[in-house]
Amino acid sequence: MSARFPSNSGEHAWGRLTWLDSGVAINAGVLVLIVAGSVLAPWLTRVDPNAIDLAATLQAPGMHHWFGTDQMGRDVFTRTLHGGRISLSIAFCAVLLAGFFGALAGLLSAYVGGRFDAALMRVVDAQYALPPVFLAMLIVGICGPSMTNIVIVVTLANWGRFARIIRAEALSLRERDFILIAKLAGATPLHVVLRHLLPNVRNTFIVLLTLDIGLVIFMEAALSFVGLGVQPPDPSWGGMIAEGRNYLDTAWWLSALPGLVLIATVLCSNRIGESLQRGERAGEDWR
Repeated sequence: MSARFPSNSGEHAWGRLTWLDSGVAINAGVLVLIVAGSVLAPWLTRVDPNAIDLAATLQAPGMHHWFGTDQMGRDVFTRTLHGGRISLSIAFCAVLLAGFFGALAGLLSAYVGGRFDAALMRVVDAQYALPPVFLAMLIVGICGPSMTNIVIVVTLANWGRFARIIRAEALSLRERDFILIAKLAGATPLHVVLRHLLPNVRNTFIVLLTLDIGLVIFMEAALSFVGLGVQPPDPSWGGMIAEGRNYLDTAWWLSALPGLVLIATVLCSNRIGESLQRGERAGEDWR
């Protein structure tokens, strides 16, 4: 038996508010272009992002080099696309891991309750005492920079948000009739969590994933900017911005253009997440 709380009453309102909201389609289009360009970077540009051409150093943006070249003659547009591939890969992996472990912890905490719930929430409270970016920098500084370590520390810095919010929603569902019926039918706690609670918090989970993408991309860029993220010569948005800061007077494009792509990605993902959040609230009003 798999009873589910009837949440379809607000799904039409969610869809209208989300996709017909002013500017959401534009933000989604920009985000799709950036993600697609990053994923397809090896096929869109045949240039090696680390290829050095000392005869073409610090060239301004033009027909041959859309984003110009850096101090080593490397094509900035190519490096921006490849850097996005690395940065977005780290961000998506970290968000999915944080979402999975955080949501599972929140659901179990709400269902089990008691000392387990209290202990888990104290861990989350302790984590909230430190800003996520600072916590990530602290852990990477101790463990050393690598792509695997970055994914792990960003996951550790963000799972608590998922756990707290999913727990709060699951608590509102725990005493509903369909949960009580499942318990009386002999369903195990894991069955109740996965088959009854999880499907009914999926909208909130999707909203959190979307909102968290922008934060995680920013965190990865911040780590790379201070030298604790992706290591040279591999490109990343934060690392490219850091490399170009010494040339702002003579070669503004080194930092400005990768920075604009980073800002556009974060703002577009946040805008879509906020629209989803408004749509979810509107759906709740329909219930």
